[in-house]
Amino acid sequence: MERKDYERLRWRCIRRALLELDITLTRFLDNGFDKLNDEEQQAFVELADMEDYDLWDLINGKAEIDDPRLAPVVALLRKS
Repeated sequence: MERKDYERLRWRCIRRALLELDITLTRFLDNGFDKLNDEEQQAFVELADMEDYDLWDLINGKAEIDDPRLAPVVALLRKS
């Protein structure tokens, strides 16, 4: 991922309506994103585009992920 794309993604992670989501996504982005392969990085980008409450429910385990492409990244977010 190019630096400018990473910075845009970081901005999207920081500017969330839910502080908990802001902290979770930003911390993961800073500490784990670079360890993901290209497909997993794209999955994280897709997750970052989700509505806050829907994404927060996925991370908290209140909702299950239907898309198998996104499931590994959701699992990592749940651990973080």
